[in-house]
Amino acid sequence: MDLQDQLKNLFPDYTPEPTDTSEASKDNLWLQEDPILCKYEKRKGKPITILEGYTGATEDFKKLAKELKTKLSVGGSFKDDKIIIQGDYRDKIMSMLKDKGFNVKRVGG
Repeated sequence: MDLQDQLKNLFPDYTPEPTDTSEASKDNLWLQEDPILCKYEKRKGKPITILEGYTGATEDFKKLAKELKTKLSVGGSFKDDKIIIQGDYRDKIMSMLKDKGFNVKRVGG
């Protein structure tokens, strides 16, 4: 007898609320209409990828930055409402953001 059966025995009138397990509800990121700009630059001779143009909450953008850095296994930072990722990962980042439902625009090169 598992936990659900035990709960049904204790509370026969109770019906559990349906849980939404979709990925969009887990992330709770605010999707915007304007595209996020994905730029490539070189600073001190080293390539970096910059994401900017997010109009949602700053905390959501920080969560997105952390998720991108962990999935790509690279370093980076969040400064001045921009995500800075070390290395040229434009294609991977753009595909990950498109899977999440964001509009992404590639700028430069």
